[in-house]
Amino acid sequence: MSDLRDLYQEVILDHSKQPRQFRALDDADVSADGFNPLCGDKLTVFLRNAGDRVDEATFQGSGCAISMASASMMAEAVRGATVAEIEALSQTFLDLVTGKIDFDAAAPRLGKLAVFGGVSKFPVRVKCATLAWHTLRAALDRRDTPVSTE
Repeated sequence: MSDLRDLYQEVILDHSKQPRQFRALDDADVSADGFNPLCGDKLTVFLRNAGDRVDEATFQGSGCAISMASASMMAEAVRGATVAEIEALSQTFLDLVTGKIDFDAAAPRLGKLAVFGGVSKFPVRVKCATLAWHTLRAALDRRDTPVSTE
């Protein structure tokens, strides 16, 4: 279990300190804003070609390490995926971090994203981990109103 905690810390810290896909996407087809009033996380998710497939996903914003790492890994994971694949991935991620499924059930479907499994033990952090994913869904649904975790 110590190895898993070490991996968790390493991956989360790496993505929070050096987030991937952290930029506005000037030619985005859709975007959505998200806010976690509990800890102040704010982000915008940008998607290009959000028809049946997402060619590019980026984000900008600020927040805690969990929030930034989740957004960074989400943006990498959904690039090139179909909307159906993204919806399935998103649901599995949400089920993992809310404790509805365990690490062993989620890991094969989530790959690196499974490191967020430990978040389920800290209910306050669940909103940090899920903000980017709820904002992604809002962008795919082309919602105009910002997403809030409250």
